[in-house]
Amino acid sequence: MAWKTLDDMDLAGKAVLTRVDLNVPVEDGSVTDTTRIERIAPTVRDILATGGKPVLLAHFARPGGNRVPEMSLGQIREDVARVLGLPVTFAEDCVAGVAESAVGGLGSGEVLLLENTRFHAGEEANDPQFAAALAELGDVFVNDAFSAAHRAHASTEGLARLLPSAAGRLMEAELNALESALTDPDRPLVAVVGGAKVSTKLELLENLVRKVNTVAIGGGMANTFLAAKGFDVGNSLAEREMAGTARDIMARAEEVACEIVLPTDIVCAAELASGPEVVTVAANACPPDLMILDVGPRTVARINDAFASARTVIWNGPLGAFETDPFGTATVATARKVAELTQSGSLISVAGGGDTVAALNMAGVMADFSYVSTAGGAFLEWMEGKTLPGVAALEQG
Repeated sequence: MAWKTLDDMDLAGKAVLTRVDLNVPVEDGSVTDTTRIERIAPTVRDILATGGKPVLLAHFARPGGNRVPEMSLGQIREDVARVLGLPVTFAEDCVAGVAESAVGGLGSGEVLLLENTRFHAGEEANDPQFAAALAELGDVFVNDAFSAAHRAHASTEGLARLLPSAAGRLMEAELNALESALTDPDRPLVAVVGGAKVSTKLELLENLVRKVNTVAIGGGMANTFLAAKGFDVGNSLAEREMAGTARDIMARAEEVACEIVLPTDIVCAAELASGPEVVTVAANACPPDLMILDVGPRTVARINDAFASARTVIWNGPLGAFETDPFGTATVATARKVAELTQSGSLISVAGGGDTVAALNMAGVMADFSYVSTAGGAFLEWMEGKTLPGVAALEQG
């Protein structure tokens, strides 16, 4: 990678515009999940340790270029200060006089949080004038928001072209993990892809079959592949109109010697509800009045065998309707196998995506994977082989 890190920058005495992800869940004025704040702490502390002054840029929700009070970052200032363990001041705008005064008054050891960048229409439009107004506030730009790197916005892409730029610690970790998992992996390389629809992960599958040795497909999207093979999938969620596309993907995989692992046995029930009567049958024997809600134990064993012979695993999406008991059984069992192999040192494991993070949390293995990305769209687009504007701008900086 051609991007710089904090170690390559002279930050002493400089105002460091630091793009972070603070788009955290808030209820009754309090942050209910501080994970994203915790993950920016290493960058903020390292900037301070080298004599820099961290000026945090972030978006919150979707105000559409308007000033929406309930979307103000001011409401989370205290949470940010508490999690970072540092004094955090807040400026009620991210550009012009208010922001300039706040930056000028920033003391040693203090952190400044600027107001929601999306209160200005120029942010999402990547307006050059707005990017220039942001750049006026600082001497150096550090992007630590990989989760927003797939957006060409003023605070992610525009700034990187106006100031000396580097990746923050979280961005650096994300890029190194993804580089090792997909760009230059140890092989065999196994991918797990789940989720509801083939249509939402079509580009992902088309990219993966060209790059990995094995793809295990689960979730509702596996039903589409089973239907494409001529199997009756009963009342299951399936995109039957995507059958031709599914067959094309399987044909392409065969051409490039990528093995696709589909369910060989399935767990079925009449409805998606907790504790229903379930049956486990062969993948070609779904009762017509039932729906497929998880993969069965033989499929779990087959996927775990693939993990055992792999050197790298990348994971995006659950194998079943994991939020509802007992349809998380397969996802939990396979996630724990990956965690076990990772901890033994035989496997590099990288996972990401909202449902994936929730599933790994449920399995209790978040800390046991090599790296778990909290980025949703950016992680998926990277796996699809797309160029991320925020990363590309750093590479040119």
